Amino acid sequence: MAEAIAFDLAAELITKLSSFTLSQIGLWWNAKDDLDDLKSTVSTIKVVLLDAEERSVTSQLVKDWLEKLRDVLYDANDLLDDFSTEALRKDLLGGNKLTKEVRLFFSSSNQFAYGLKMGRKMKAIKARLISIGSEAKVFNLVERDRPMETSFMTKKRQQTHSFEREDEIIGRDDDKAALLKLMLEFESEENVYIIPIVGFGGLGKTALAQLVYNHERVKNHFELMMFACVSDDFDVKVIVANIIKSVTDLAPDQNLEMDQLQKQLRAKIDGKKYLLVLDDIWNEDPGKWYSLKKLLMGGAKGSRIIVTTRSLRVAEITNKCESHVLKLKGLSDNDAWSLFKRIAFEQGYVDSTSSAFVEVGKQILERCGGVPLAIRTIAGTLSLKKTVNEWHSFKEIELAKISQIEGDILPTLKLSYDHLPSHLKHCFAYCRLYPKDHEIDVRTLVQFWIAQGFVKQLNPSQSLEEIGFGYFKDLVERSFFQELVEYGNGDMICKMHDLMHDLAELVAGMESSIIDSNKISSDVGEKCRHISINPSLIPLFKGKKLRTLLRSPNMGTQNLSQETWDFVIANCRCLRVLKLNGLDFENISPSIYKLKHLRYLDLSWNPHIKNLPKSICKIQNLKALKLDWWKLTSLEKLSAFVVDKDGSHGSADLSELRLLNNLRGELTIRNLGFVKNAKEKFKAANFKEKQHLRSLALLWDGGNDDDDDKSLEDLQPHPNLKELCIGGWRDEEPTIRLLMLSLDSSNQRKVRFFTCPPVLLYPNFYNRCSNPISRMLSYRRLWKTLNSPSWPITNIIGTVVFYAGRGRLW
Repeated sequence: MAEAIAFDLAAELITKLSSFTLSQIGLWWNAKDDLDDLKSTVSTIKVVLLDAEERSVTSQLVKDWLEKLRDVLYDANDLLDDFSTEALRKDLLGGNKLTKEVRLFFSSSNQFAYGLKMGRKMKAIKARLISIGSEAKVFNLVERDRPMETSFMTKKRQQTHSFEREDEIIGRDDDKAALLKLMLEFESEENVYIIPIVGFGGLGKTALAQLVYNHERVKNHFELMMFACVSDDFDVKVIVANIIKSVTDLAPDQNLEMDQLQKQLRAKIDGKKYLLVLDDIWNEDPGKWYSLKKLLMGGAKGSRIIVTTRSLRVAEITNKCESHVLKLKGLSDNDAWSLFKRIAFEQGYVDSTSSAFVEVGKQILERCGGVPLAIRTIAGTLSLKKTVNEWHSFKEIELAKISQIEGDILPTLKLSYDHLPSHLKHCFAYCRLYPKDHEIDVRTLVQFWIAQGFVKQLNPSQSLEEIGFGYFKDLVERSFFQELVEYGNGDMICKMHDLMHDLAELVAGMESSIIDSNKISSDVGEKCRHISINPSLIPLFKGKKLRTLLRSPNMGTQNLSQETWDFVIANCRCLRVLKLNGLDFENISPSIYKLKHLRYLDLSWNPHIKNLPKSICKIQNLKALKLDWWKLTSLEKLSAFVVDKDGSHGSADLSELRLLNNLRGELTIRNLGFVKNAKEKFKAANFKEKQHLRSLALLWDGGNDDDDDKSLEDLQPHPNLKELCIGGWRDEEPTIRLLMLSLDSSNQRKVRFFTCPPVLLYPNFYNRCSNPISRMLSYRRLWKTLNSPSWPITNIIGTVVFYAGRGRLW
């Protein structure tokens, strides 16, 4: 991936080096000249990188040069991030200027020494860049430039449908008819008959299986239907668990033994006429297949198992009758053209009846070999090109570079990757960290991209997450992801086709790796930047430049020792993403603050953890902290809780407060205006059991408040509550906020007024306001709510006053 991302890394560095913030940092540490020199050097190299990227396809020397450049650009990026983090820490220190400077000088991280150290590092990086720049002269690279490809973020295009839709599958009518006949009409001697679908990647084996699986005749014919992915690891226990999950929609307990699982499976399928799809089998060991098969033979007569595989050997093991093996081939010329034409011309940029486009289109189509996935990706790339000259250029220049290998379409698929804008190349290659057939949580993937700096905020009105989801949709439209499923609550999951996973592995190179054995751990190079790893192998990893460390998703519960924590903190100081969910450990190292580049930290599903170290607050760059399913029932202090603005994705949900009944002091809850199903959510928060809570602030902050009057009635705080503050409720005009008056422990009037900026109100407030009573008329319903029997708030003293005017109150 080095040849694809060097340009983007250089552009990002130049942007940082041009910022006012970094200029001020340079002045603080007397490094401005070095920073200016670094910017000049990177700018000089950047202008030839587009040419170098294209040359690297055919020149190993250029590719090696780009890999060296990538490493130093990464190091420079880490250095600038270090500068910015230290400046942020400096800016956040309290006290007056003199006190601050004294504290900085005598602190353990003496700023003068820090400046000298950073200066030495910067000079070393600058020297490396100058050396690499001089090497480029032998390649005779030319300066090239092109406009930023931002159209992918702003252009609205109809999302392509997946292969699961019948009306989108072209050229498989005969295969579908043959498969339906074997499933519904053929009478076998065996109760359970196995039908293999075989063909190389991208032909649509899974799509055909899904098409028939969802056919109405099939649904009416079988009593029980199941679909399970198998993929690389043919683990019978895992496969049985996945089949059970397909039946019950619940994953079995991971601690169950194989004997218990097989009893559960047989209880579900024995005596029933069932259909089971086992998708993507690679195992060619007859013994392993037999150990699974014998558990599945109890079905009633007429039961069927569909097996999809790339291996003809697997097909022969599962069914000895060759005539009943469906061998998929490439699409016919007519069907291939129909599919190509549907996608390539769907944007309406070009005329599908134009003889010029048709001629060059059919020439390009010849190189796709009738493979539906190749056709979709190539046609998707062409759909964004508006002139016949661009299509000719694609055929003459891009297609001429590849050598189509029989049975291997990766070179063809890589063309679509080559045509991605650089920010999407980053994002796609990063997905190499997921195992094949893994269900990818889209929100988490986007957060990973943000943490790595892949998502560029060109439009300040859009959040990074919104832009990141736009990136994902762009990749979906180019068929880089498949099987996209959107749930009613806004969650999305997807998968990568095996062929696309192979492509991601190809373009990521040695920069990313999945480590699941001692050998792989020792083989991975020290310059690897992203890993998904079995936690027990972490201490064996040699690299010290990691930016991502993910716990492998397919590993069961494992212990994470203090020694492993110490190793991560001592050797992985460049981490941006750390995901250690679902492990068996009780304490988080207090030294975690040393991971100062960290943006994303996931410690979810670790029920034995009782508290977070205070030092976690020192990770100033942290943007996402996931603590899903922590049993923090003893938590006593939670100053703020921010509801997810989407009201979706399973994060920051009010129900997470349900068991936190030991909360004390003050609690502020923001973004309540974005809560969906507010009546249900307010009840789920269980405020009536929080007897130790003294102050509760509820801030709406915009959003949809259609049922807020009901949700307030359902709050029912405990009678011990001393102070209730409500801000932004039914915010009909821009400056509406709330005034809350109560008596504190010294019997003094206490005032809370939520506005921007906060305003101090005086005891004679009523005399100085401009007719506040008339402004309160639209809030009678809330007034009644606050005085209704469903609110046993006996200790609140004073009045709740709302003001909905514009400008100042006096």
